Order: sequence, then structure tokens, then C-alpha cells
Amino acid sequence: MPGEIAVTTEEKFQDLIDEDWARRIARDVLKAEGLVSPYEMSIFFTDSETVHELNRDYRGVDAPTDVIAFYMTYQTESGKEEFFPSPPDGIVHLGEIIISYPQAVTQATEQSHSVEQELALLIIHGVLHLLGYDHEKAEDESKMRPRERTLLKQIYLEG
Repeated sequence: MPGEIAVTTEEKFQDLIDEDWARRIARDVLKAEGLVSPYEMSIFFTDSETVHELNRDYRGVDAPTDVIAFYMTYQTESGKEEFFPSPPDGIVHLGEIIISYPQAVTQATEQSHSVEQELALLIIHGVLHLLGYDHEKAEDESKMRPRERTLLKQIYLEG
């Protein structure tokens, strides 16, 4: 069974996002990170208000953000992250990425690059979160940010 990546776009952004392109970016990241099928995950493109609410309700951060990843891990009492046990179907259930399309537009303008490049970066960022990368601590950020740049170059800029 191949990897399943569901991509959904809020109706008002449907003409602005190529869902097959987004799926390819995510699949290329998973491949570059060595994840083989079967797996499943989803990406949802929505508005800034929805992502802000999710950030507030699930992360306790009452501020806008560009991307949120809900991954299938939990923190043990000792502080170690563990993956939830997978059902016996043999599929790796990675989680869900939610991206604010308007925030991507804003950030693309601020960074003087295309909205497509910003969306590629946000997809890469979200997939890396699903795979356990983080950037809350400096030592984690020093691993995640260079990996994002490398993948963006390999998958989007050169791909």
C-alpha cells in the first residue's frame, strides 16, 4: 500500500493551491527522511483565524502562526516523547498539518519570494514536525532549521 497524503483546502483558497503539488512536496520530504510506505497524513490549508484558534486552544499560545502540526506522539512523565501505538494495520499514522494560507502570503511578501516557495517551506516544516523535529530549544532548532533549508533546496528550488 502506498503512502496516503490527504490534502484539503478551505473553499476560498481552492483556486490558489495545487493540492497535487502539496502532496508531492510532502511525499518528497518523507522519502528524503527515509520513511517508507505505508503511512498516512493530512494537510489542511485554511485561514489565519482558524490557525490562531488552534494555536490558542491546543498549544496555549494566543497568537497567530503560520503552521501547526498535530503529530502522533505524546510526552511521558519523564519528558520523553513516544509515538502512540499504531493500530495493527501496519500503517504509520503521522498526523495532520494545518497551514494558514494568508499568513503564507504575508511571509512570502516579507521574505521577497513567491507564495509557492513559502508554502513549500511550511509543508516541509510541518512534515518535519510530524517526524519528531522541533525548534523550541536551541539545540533542536539547530537541527531542524538547516534540514528545512536543505530540503527546500533539494525538493523545491532544484527539484
